[in-house]
Amino acid sequence: MSLINLANFRAGLERGAPHWVEAAWIVCKVLFFLPPWPLPSALRRWLLRRFGGVVGGGTIIRSGVDIKFPWRLVVGDHVWLGEGVSILNLAPVTIGSHCCISQRAFLCTGSHDFRKESFDLIALPIRIEPGCWLAAQCFVGPGVNVGAESMICAQTVVAGDVPANSVVRGNPATTRRRSVEAPGSRSTEPGR
Repeated sequence: MSLINLANFRAGLERGAPHWVEAAWIVCKVLFFLPPWPLPSALRRWLLRRFGGVVGGGTIIRSGVDIKFPWRLVVGDHVWLGEGVSILNLAPVTIGSHCCISQRAFLCTGSHDFRKESFDLIALPIRIEPGCWLAAQCFVGPGVNVGAESMICAQTVVAGDVPANSVVRGNPATTRRRSVEAPGSRSTEPGR
């Protein structure tokens, strides 16, 4: 018996929209989101809303942002989606207001159950609370909740929940400290 037998794979994914809507979104994404040239964020916000996304005011959407299903995306006000951000939202993704999702960050709601030969699809929502920074090339996996005012360092792999006011880094992600401070503020924690 092999570890994976893809002849038995059945995605079982409820796509959330008719096939024609998904096809129209793919065309829109190729024309207005994936090309490297700059386009107004207001246009990209408007397009996401036309496809069922909830996108707050003042959100910046840079070139190369790849969103699988806009109808499963909720983005707060004044969010930054940097160049090359990828959102594989087979399940809902919620990004709170005042978050920065930096270049080539990957929010991935999907995985597979490798313990089953049929390689069953797993899709769990991701929630990023307000005021977070997800630095360049980080990975946030299925079912993760990132607490408010937290920072995920560059190239960090996050597979579990992140408490509020945390800084996490590494692979696998580990909490390096609590209580993210604004520049010029003084910590009240001993030894800091």
